[in-house]
Amino acid sequence: LTLAVVLPRHNLTYPWAWPRVGPAVRLAVAAVNSRRDLLPGFTLRWVFGDSEDRHGVCSEMAAPLAAVDLRLAHQPAAFVGPGCVYTAAPVARFTSHWRLPLVTAGAEAHGFDDKREEFALTTRAGPSHRKLGELGVRLHRRFNWTRRALLVYWDERVDDRPCFFAAEGLYVQLPTLRNLTVVDVVFQDGGNFSFVIQEIKAKGRVVYVCCAPDTLRELLLQAELEGLTGGDFAFFYIDTFGASLQGGRFPDPRRPWQRGDRHDPRARRAFE
Repeated sequence: LTLAVVLPRHNLTYPWAWPRVGPAVRLAVAAVNSRRDLLPGFTLRWVFGDSEDRHGVCSEMAAPLAAVDLRLAHQPAAFVGPGCVYTAAPVARFTSHWRLPLVTAGAEAHGFDDKREEFALTTRAGPSHRKLGELGVRLHRRFNWTRRALLVYWDERVDDRPCFFAAEGLYVQLPTLRNLTVVDVVFQDGGNFSFVIQEIKAKGRVVYVCCAPDTLRELLLQAELEGLTGGDFAFFYIDTFGASLQGGRFPDPRRPWQRGDRHDPRARRAFE
């Protein structure tokens, strides 16, 4: 039996990159083959296809081509990956047509919840943004936040658009609460934070923010200057890949406000 793996070959930005996942695949295959009671009469092996383009980015062209090549050359029994939304979608459509299961730790976008046709054989082992939206609904019910919610997120319309899809889960689920107004505000790197702050003032009380940790700090520093961090507004940070907990980027992952500059005291107050 052959397992086809379609993942980014090198780019460790992705949690499902091959250098991270490869050791687990090798261990799993070895463990299965060491037990004759699991697949009697069969030997499990794996083959690999790269879902990156030449820039190291998940490619919606490279991934399906790799999947088709593996299908024709090896006739796999199942697929592992891809993880990125734009690469997982076409490959999952192919595997559904081939009647082959696909397991992924990614594909977290809301659209993959539809199991009626396209993604009927896709299994997500990781979190989905629908669950994030359901968490938002529970928070609003618990604290009786019934009027407004604002989604503030970074989106450059390149790569896998992680914040766009994270916000989508909230955007779809929160309106299930009666009379709750949900508005989204999109910005880009180097964007106009003054505009974002004015939108928060006018349209938000509960604010969900998705962006890089450094960008969050800049935004909250501006919010602190405008008097928005005193308790009248609730800010939730959507940390898509756990970036704020990566100790290599910050002096202490428990102090996401800290950069060792003169703004640290204000940033700490804003984060509190």
